[in-house]
Amino acid sequence: MSPSPSPSSPPGPLHLAVALDGTGWHPASWRETVSRPGELLTARYWLDTVQEAESGLLDFVTFEDALSLQSTDPAGDDRRTDQVRGRLDAVLTASTVAPLTRHIGLVPTAVVTHTEPFHLAKAIATLDHVSAGRAGVRVRVSASPQEVAHFGRRQLPDVTPGEAGAADREKLAAELLGEAADYVEVLRRLWDSWEDDAEIRDVATGRFIDRAKLHYIDFRGDRFSVKGPSITPRSPQGQPLVTALAHGSVPYGLVARSADVGYVTPHDAAGARAAAGEILAARDAAGRHEDTVHVFGDLVVFIDESAAAAKDRRQRLDDTAGAPLTSDAEVFTGTPAELAGLLLDWQRAGLTGYRLRPAVTGHDLPAITRGLVPELQSRGAFRRAYEADSLRGLLGLARPANRYAQVRAGGQS
Repeated sequence: MSPSPSPSSPPGPLHLAVALDGTGWHPASWRETVSRPGELLTARYWLDTVQEAESGLLDFVTFEDALSLQSTDPAGDDRRTDQVRGRLDAVLTASTVAPLTRHIGLVPTAVVTHTEPFHLAKAIATLDHVSAGRAGVRVRVSASPQEVAHFGRRQLPDVTPGEAGAADREKLAAELLGEAADYVEVLRRLWDSWEDDAEIRDVATGRFIDRAKLHYIDFRGDRFSVKGPSITPRSPQGQPLVTALAHGSVPYGLVARSADVGYVTPHDAAGARAAAGEILAARDAAGRHEDTVHVFGDLVVFIDESAAAAKDRRQRLDDTAGAPLTSDAEVFTGTPAELAGLLLDWQRAGLTGYRLRPAVTGHDLPAITRGLVPELQSRGAFRRAYEADSLRGLLGLARPANRYAQVRAGGQS
């Protein structure tokens, strides 16, 4: 990859997030001396990792999660013993580190195919309360037969692999993503089901809440029927951040209709331009033209002081794993300066930020915070201090008004 030179003045503030997955995104990362595999299931490991990200002034971190063991086989358990298997719950991990961090956003992944929106709504609202306004969620769908078998409440159609099943896969994806859009709508209504001043807490009068300011959401859809209200009062951000990973037109539609941030996986500037353009056009078509929807590019990163060192490290990890790294996202191998040039190049194509996936968390996360960030700062492309108290504020997103309070104020309750 040869990014074009960056201009002296970048097109706007660049946003940076990091995707945390175990010891890193390379399957052999756990075998590196910096990886601390024996601490992977401890609070200390995750706190140290998130605090490192916060030291680099990053906007937020995401925590990977799933409802089945990690596997190289999308159809089920690969039964491998040479790669990391097992993980902590992402929402609980985020809640654990929240009180011991101050600025960085915390965005756990949640599979919405087999879970209930009422449960997730109160969990993410709770995370927003305990983090003082730094919560978000990455919604994820799943067509995994293994995950279906864990719950036993529904069946998904068997899809023929390869080209023969392409149409069926697209139909199933559309169904699951349509369900996800309903799920997000329920989340957002539940987050609004308490008005901001519903809690009175007046000891003298004995009134703790104003019951008129709690609202039924009365959602009815193909998959969910939710009465409401939530049991958790409206959180500091009002609406925690909703994010989603999208690889093509059907999931782009979910981002456009329902999300605040979409993660895309282009492999060059032209791909970045096409993805951003399609998502923003779909956002406008969905009637959200006044809403900011950030489009972040995902990149797996190997960062070293020289390009040769990064290339050698990647080759060594591939040799250890017994196969070259494969990824849905572009894999960058090089120096902080080279990566900064690429990020600014793709930013000019329409991306507003990036979610970087450290190949080896113990190596590449510090390379981001201590190498890439200073390089971007020297180019005037990244903040030198946290400039907002909430995750929405960091991303330039206003705190939304409560939909039910607006209706009530208009006399239409």
